[in-house]
Amino acid sequence: MSNSKGNFFTKLFSSLFSSNDPEANKKKKLKAIAKDLSKTKYHFYKNDEVLPNMAKLFYEIYKAIAPSKALFNSIENPNALKYMVVNNALSDEQHQIADSLSKESILAKAQTISVEQISAATKEELKKFLSAFDSDKITSIELTYKKLLIYKSFCTYDFFFMLKKFDSSLKENEFTYIPKFEKINAEYLVEDLKDFMCVVKPVVEYSDWSDMMKMFKTTRGSEPINPAVWNKIVAKLKSIVSSLTFDYMLKLMSKDPDYFTDYEIKDEPIVDAYLDKIRQEAESTLAQLAAAQKSSQIDNYLNQIFGTTDVVRLRNYTEQASAPFERKSLGKYLYAGPINYYKAFLLDYIKKDLREFADLVLIRGTWSSQTLSTPMSNAYNALLESTEIINKFDDKMAEDGEIGIKLKTHMPRAERDRDARGIIATLLNDCNEEAKNICLDATRNLVTIAKVLKPLIEDYAKPKGVLIINWKELDKFSDHPIKQLGTDVYKHIYLFVTLMQNCFTQK
Repeated sequence: MSNSKGNFFTKLFSSLFSSNDPEANKKKKLKAIAKDLSKTKYHFYKNDEVLPNMAKLFYEIYKAIAPSKALFNSIENPNALKYMVVNNALSDEQHQIADSLSKESILAKAQTISVEQISAATKEELKKFLSAFDSDKITSIELTYKKLLIYKSFCTYDFFFMLKKFDSSLKENEFTYIPKFEKINAEYLVEDLKDFMCVVKPVVEYSDWSDMMKMFKTTRGSEPINPAVWNKIVAKLKSIVSSLTFDYMLKLMSKDPDYFTDYEIKDEPIVDAYLDKIRQEAESTLAQLAAAQKSSQIDNYLNQIFGTTDVVRLRNYTEQASAPFERKSLGKYLYAGPINYYKAFLLDYIKKDLREFADLVLIRGTWSSQTLSTPMSNAYNALLESTEIINKFDDKMAEDGEIGIKLKTHMPRAERDRDARGIIATLLNDCNEEAKNICLDATRNLVTIAKVLKPLIEDYAKPKGVLIINWKELDKFSDHPIKQLGTDVYKHIYLFVTLMQNCFTQK
């Protein structure tokens, strides 16, 4: 009973005489913090002043890390550190494979072996290289890089800016000078110490820095700081941080008893990006080789068919007319090559040699069964009709044509108007689809003719025709030997169909 009365009066007196003044509570907290700070063994602060002892400690750190800071400042490529960490983790065999997957190495191999062989070997090497990066290896690499970034942030902290406040005569990176540090008003150092806490707290989270030091030794020949010196610095800082000396100081210096250093150690995965770069370089180089091979094959077929690689028979849907769209990354005339090749083939062969042969066999020829001639007849007529289809298509692409005028209208606005870009993309897609269908229809019709043509050539060579029964009569109407004419037509159809196949597999 007496105990409960005692508690009652204690609470009563507390409520009567305790202060609700926030400023008074703040001063009370700060006084308690000052008392806690005085109990630590690090005497860096007294009566709102930061003492020379702290400057001396920071100066020794500043001298020790100066070579490291110079190293980091000399590295211009932000990715250099990432590659240094990953490359350090590779075995000798992995280094060899990585070299063989480079663009230069793959292109060099292309001088002596086929693209198919290079592609197969490169894909196998890439698979082997990627499989070596298991979870343990990736974790180790990421941790080393994380420490490296923490070390870099610490070393590039502006110690000199802080130290010059203790000694205005101090000069940057001149360590022959013996500094004369003086105590300074704490308010001049608040922001400096806040920034320092953000770089030192991540440092003291790690005790083992040997992996990072070994990496420097391996990749650069020496460490930028003696590992023993760095370990000593880390141990000293860890002791200070764990004693809360800096935390107490900041609370007092900022007059904020609740101040807390909020810092973040960012995880930046680097292995996936590294492997993607290796893979993309290898795959893009293989694609480049395949495209070059395909282009060479296309040029070869063009030379065999037309005697030149410069084959342009349309006025508007051409690669040259496509250039303005490509320069603005709006798209292109995807099938300018194939449809121009077809127009040329239509004029140079279909309406000449093929027409001569078709007139003989389809008009003057007596077929044993009319159904045998129907596929060839339909395909041939479709080819002739495609002349008008191509011409109408190309006319639409003219500046004053149905499509061309729309493209011309929206082009000036394309760079700043998303809707204009969308309209142009739709128009290009539609005309490309139409050009593709014209080429594919023509190719199918040529294949149909070739399927009939080959048996006809064989039938002509027989003593007595089975498909056409009046070959001897047809000889009288032909300006050229029928077998030779048919063989030449078949050969050119075969070459042209193969050309189209190469063009479309390149897209």
